[in-house]
Amino acid sequence: MYDLILNRLRGKRILILGFGREGKSTWHFLQKYLPDAVVAVADKNAMEGVKHAGEQYLEAMYDYDIVVKTPGISLKDFDTKGVEITSQTDLFLRQFHGQTIGISGTKGKSTTTSLIYHLLKSSGRKAILTGNIGIPCFDIIDDIDDETIVVYELSAHQLEYVHNSPRVGVLLNVFEEHLDHFGTMERYKAAKLNLLRFMGEDDTAIIHESLLDDALELYVNNKVFNLFDFDDLIDRTALPLKGEHNYQNIKAALLACDSYGVDYRELIPYLYTFKPLEHRLEPVGTFGGVTFINDSISTIPQAAISACEAIGRVDFLLLGGFDRGIDYQPLVDYLKEHPIAHLLFTGKAGERMMELIRKDGVSTGSTTCNTVVLEPVEGPTLFYYASMEEAFDYIAAHAQQSDICLLSPAASSYDQYRNFEERGQKFKQLAERFSVFRL
Repeated sequence: MYDLILNRLRGKRILILGFGREGKSTWHFLQKYLPDAVVAVADKNAMEGVKHAGEQYLEAMYDYDIVVKTPGISLKDFDTKGVEITSQTDLFLRQFHGQTIGISGTKGKSTTTSLIYHLLKSSGRKAILTGNIGIPCFDIIDDIDDETIVVYELSAHQLEYVHNSPRVGVLLNVFEEHLDHFGTMERYKAAKLNLLRFMGEDDTAIIHESLLDDALELYVNNKVFNLFDFDDLIDRTALPLKGEHNYQNIKAALLACDSYGVDYRELIPYLYTFKPLEHRLEPVGTFGGVTFINDSISTIPQAAISACEAIGRVDFLLLGGFDRGIDYQPLVDYLKEHPIAHLLFTGKAGERMMELIRKDGVSTGSTTCNTVVLEPVEGPTLFYYASMEEAFDYIAAHAQQSDICLLSPAASSYDQYRNFEERGQKFKQLAERFSVFRL
């Protein structure tokens, strides 16, 4: 059982690098299937089970035969020469390559992964969900049989050190992101392309046309999802997933299932029963006459642009957060061509966006910082807020009946929140209490 995984590890001194959810999952797997192996754990934080801790914990890699790295550990500033590095993802794909549909992309991967899983399950297939969506692959390994289709959401962090690809790989897009982890856009993109890099002649890549040149260099079979036309088969007005970007995700999901051997025409009815994921263009409700939409998953400018395009009209747009050094000029260009009355910014990323808007010569109204401007102004108003409560004070002072407020930050949440989910929950809680801000 799991010979391809165990043979890679058997007889070696193993270091688990990082002891979060995936690291602990690897530990339990090794205790079960290689109980006699020499296994140690390295993590910056000292905790039970961690042998190597502290600022120099990465140095422990030199003392072991193979390192099973977890996604959250960045090695961009560390010399890994002579170190054999693998990961759960790499080991899993080594064993279950032929049963796996892998999905990646800077934006849209969780929605597309969940949709593929929904289509397969709804059509009676045995499918299982794993990966970046929050389920370590070693946690589901005992539930896989010969009939199981593994639907695996893959982040760039998980793909960084893989040497195996899935049977069907879906690469939705690659935009500038996670530069704090990878250091350069080139390294980030190379990690994403690892999804396709090790494909064989019987494997299939589902890609966007912007990635076709890269895919051709990797000698894989390609289906360019955005060039397929399903309009005669799909009632777009009835789809629960809204926006052109989500329609492209739908195309990719249908082609992925079809490439695995499930006819896409059979799956069309199940598109209409899919429940969109939380924090992704999620309608929160209308409170005090204002409609609130939670798109906290948005951590790059292209995501905020797509959200605005999907909604059509936005009166208040909440932007900013932790600054990862991403280029925000595309968002500034979009806002110049598609003005929004009230732009609300937070964090270092928000400060940089405001500066770019001023430099770009966008005609604005009053720029405020932690105070509310009550008088009418011409052009978009720029408002900086230190807490989301301050943003809601501003919205309450300016909002008109039937206005639309969108949280689509185009930035990471880590400066104020544990993750984008916590940020989205905060937004939803305040929206539901919006009448209090109106007092």
